[in-house]
Amino acid sequence: MELYLMQHGAALSEEQDPERPLSEEGTIQITTSAKAMAKMGLTFELIVASTKKRSRQTAELVAAQVGYAPDKIVETDEVKPSATPEQSVEFLGQFSIKPTVFIAGHMPNLKRIASYLLSEGPELDIHFVNGGLCRIDLDHMRTRTAQLVYALPRHMLALVAGG
Repeated sequence: MELYLMQHGAALSEEQDPERPLSEEGTIQITTSAKAMAKMGLTFELIVASTKKRSRQTAELVAAQVGYAPDKIVETDEVKPSATPEQSVEFLGQFSIKPTVFIAGHMPNLKRIASYLLSEGPELDIHFVNGGLCRIDLDHMRTRTAQLVYALPRHMLALVAGG
């Protein structure tokens, strides 16, 4: 499986909107990154979002650029910020036959998922930024057997997108 992890775009503060949707800046961040993903030829068999609005919006923006039907996005609490990596990986296990999976998620969960899949030691310090893209390849949903293929920050994706 190719597992793609992206932190949602910049969001409004809780004071501005308790649901914390994407801000205008966040929408631009994700749209730019999603355009780069389309230029890279990425397609997904499954797109997953948390039940938080900013995650769903991120997943929808990516889906629109890569030709994935937005009504097929799977929403789950298992990729929320407070979810454990064990919960997230167990959830993903039901989709292990999907060759390409994209998660629009949150910190610290994304970092924990990546570390859990890649290392037996202490949590790895993989740097995630809003709209950046991390690819991890794994043969099985077993932990600590995966390979980090790349972790592209948002500014690199903007170069690929042409902006």
